[in-house]
Amino acid sequence: MTVGSPESPQESIMVGQMCIRYLIDGTATGGMGIFELSVPPNSNVPPPHSHTRNEECAYVLEGTLRYSVNGVERDLHPGEWMFTPRGAVHQFSNPHGDTARALIVLTPDIGAQYFRDVAGIVNAGGPPDRAKLLGVMSRYGLIPAAQGAAARQGASPDA
Repeated sequence: MTVGSPESPQESIMVGQMCIRYLIDGTATGGMGIFELSVPPNSNVPPPHSHTRNEECAYVLEGTLRYSVNGVERDLHPGEWMFTPRGAVHQFSNPHGDTARALIVLTPDIGAQYFRDVAGIVNAGGPPDRAKLLGVMSRYGLIPAAQGAAARQGASPDA
């Protein structure tokens, strides 16, 4: 049995203004992963996308996180959650005044390395290289939604 505690050292991965703090990296076992996601107000966020191999659940801890799955959009408050089935187009954002924090559960996990790879591109300075981002997404089974779906969900496909 593994027990984590707030005192254990855990890597925080900054992707732009967002912070990802992995609690369980399930890639070693091919199982479930859990990370804490912090999204400051009006942060750049990933474009609408789907996962070919993963299911995802977002559970809000603090603030308000806007989350959409297959066009159903909700403002989630602490204690509320949304589930994303494999293959469903989903996206999150924070157009509100306070930082939102959520626990994200992925099964099977895509792992912390995905976020390290994305951070290397996003944090390089200047606009992110879209081709490199799409390459990373593809390697981990993420598929950007079609531009029409992105427009319907209120995001720029270049986000």
